[in-house]
Amino acid sequence: MGKSCCETNEQDDREANDPRWRRVLWLALAANAAMFAVEIGAGIAADSRALQADALDFLGDAANYAISLGVAGMAITWRARAALVKAASMLGFGLWVLGYAVYGLLAGATPEPETMGLVGTLALVVNVAVALMLFRFREGDANRRSVWICSRNDAIGNLAVLAAALGVFGTGQAWPDLLVAAIMAGLAIWGSAEVFVQARRELAHA
Repeated sequence: MGKSCCETNEQDDREANDPRWRRVLWLALAANAAMFAVEIGAGIAADSRALQADALDFLGDAANYAISLGVAGMAITWRARAALVKAASMLGFGLWVLGYAVYGLLAGATPEPETMGLVGTLALVVNVAVALMLFRFREGDANRRSVWICSRNDAIGNLAVLAAALGVFGTGQAWPDLLVAAIMAGLAIWGSAEVFVQARRELAHA
């Protein structure tokens, strides 16, 4: 049993120090930071809660990738603790977006569907490219899995933003934008729970 645990830890350490994994993280970090700048400006200009929520998600992901790079060569306990920090950030993002969607419902402003569609398409292309790069690294410790969950949720969120743009265009109302913002909040909260459970399990067995 002890030998099995040692072999598992050695495998985790090799995966954490994989140069291909680090390269992909750097590319993902750069892409997410750039898209945050693009999308936050477009979201404010278009008055879209969904775009602004997605922009903040890009920023959070860039920070998460930076954390993953920082702890990549450390022991499993440190990587698990970093995953707990990322789970907390995902939870915080989800709760913030949920509150912002409620505020948008009360404010009653209608976003611009054209800008939502254009920027949402660009964001989808970037997130799908990142998700494809990270797909081969989706298994492993909580730190690595949290990166995959973030990229997966981003691609799903961008499809939802495009659906919101169509909904706003078709109805002339804000509720599709607010609905998608709420869905993105739910994805973040669910993802944080997945990462938290695995990180706690790893800390317990470390």
